[in-house]
Amino acid sequence: MATAIPTTTGPPTITAMRTEALLTLAQWLSPSYPVGGFAWSHGLEAAVAAGAVTDAATLEGWLSDLLRHGTGRNDGILLKAAYEAEPESLSDLADLVAALAPSATRRAETCEQGTAFARTTRAAWGLDLPDLPYPVAVGRAARLADLPLEPVAQLYAQSMVSNLIQAALRLMPLGQTAGAEILARLSSVVADVVGDALTCDLDDLGGCAFAIDTAAMRGQALEPRIFRS
Repeated sequence: MATAIPTTTGPPTITAMRTEALLTLAQWLSPSYPVGGFAWSHGLEAAVAAGAVTDAATLEGWLSDLLRHGTGRNDGILLKAAYEAEPESLSDLADLVAALAPSATRRAETCEQGTAFARTTRAAWGLDLPDLPYPVAVGRAARLADLPLEPVAQLYAQSMVSNLIQAALRLMPLGQTAGAEILARLSSVVADVVGDALTCDLDDLGGCAFAIDTAAMRGQALEPRIFRS
């Protein structure tokens, strides 16, 4: 049994994270958690097809831009907003996430993964968690489970990048070791982006990842294709 932690005021911090909470978070954001992340590439498949991403260097740059200027930062802000939100405002937050999606497939990506996450988490943990877009579902679940916000947001962002690296391994001659090296180098970017996102509110949403967004739009018409986005 984990050692008891002294009671503190306010949300739990990463230094006070219980063993049980740590293992819960690791399970929620593991590639094996049944959210269907393997089916989505976030527009990466179209970028590879167009020759915009061809090797480890261009993949790393693409993912860094995604974190700093696109979905990575915005999802961190939305996750925080869901963590802090009252239950009655969650539907408005879900509508905002859907409205921000630059393509139908990206909207489906976040909504369907969120629904799958909520369904599994309700069944396994008994949380009163409605179907919500992915960052909103994770943020709300973390609040209900009393998990600390910072590591939740950090692992969520790393899980996003890891999933896209796994997609890249299926789309181009990259190799497992090169993929692991990219993820290791991007850990500092994840930390910076999450640190910034957790100081922001919904008024700070926005981005300038135009190439990534247009790749997602082009991907809707890409044939043949492996991924749904």
